[in-house]
Amino acid sequence: MTDAPDVSLLGAAEIRALAAEHGIRPTKQWGQNFVVDGNTVRRIVRVAGVGAGDTVVEVGPGLGSLTLALLSVVGRVVAVEVDPVLADALPDTIAAHAPGLTDRFEVVRADALAVHTLPGPPPTALVANLPYNVSVPVVLRFLELFPGLRTILVMVQLEVAERLAAPPGSRTYGVPSVKAAWYADVRLAGSVSRSVFWPVPNVDSGLVRLTRRDPPVTTATRAQVFACVDAAFAQRRKTLRAALAGWAGGPALAEEALVAAGIDPRTRGEQLDVAAFAAIAAARSTARGEGA
Repeated sequence: MTDAPDVSLLGAAEIRALAAEHGIRPTKQWGQNFVVDGNTVRRIVRVAGVGAGDTVVEVGPGLGSLTLALLSVVGRVVAVEVDPVLADALPDTIAAHAPGLTDRFEVVRADALAVHTLPGPPPTALVANLPYNVSVPVVLRFLELFPGLRTILVMVQLEVAERLAAPPGSRTYGVPSVKAAWYADVRLAGSVSRSVFWPVPNVDSGLVRLTRRDPPVTTATRAQVFACVDAAFAQRRKTLRAALAGWAGGPALAEEALVAAGIDPRTRGEQLDVAAFAAIAAARSTARGEGA
């Protein structure tokens, strides 16, 4: 990917100068670590696979490093920023570094976990450098709220990236892995050194790519399936017969649902994929006479 002729990306010196100009001190509260390496933001955009036909939502644009790289290749960027100082500074940065592309850009001053709608055409992609403390809730929330999102590429703490992309049976497989798999095919897309950030965090980061696909075919609702998943992993060392007892109404009812779904009651939740959880939830809802 080459930068558009009217876009200049931000380097380390420019990031620090912008922060000083606006009196910005990165805060742990909002997990602010700004990318200061142009090659890294180019790589993120390339791996995201977005192009001129995409409307991209970016959560936590910060000082605009990734925003500018996105604007050089996509049709529109809607940036959601919770920090009011950063949100107010961003339009000026875009005007200075991508003067011909300001009409492709809009900033929403809001907490991404409180957003319900976005201005303009529905987003087709989410591309972001996400703080670790909100990364999984943001990804799941946006997949639920915006069905037009066909792809997500996020940079998150490496441990979170591995958890999201973990397959059944692995040490890091858990609730985020199963819920993300309800919506999408999830793959690790590479690691990112901590040295590309300012301030430098204590951990490395990872890229996760999610490609939307249809959820498992089931008569259960997403809420019913997710409740089953939550129960299974709340006591992950227990067999599903025991772990799902509270959710199902007792160990015998849990076993009944598991057997109906074709699953050994002695199985543990970490061994099952999302389709299996959907089958268990469907069996339980059928036994209760509940509709989808």
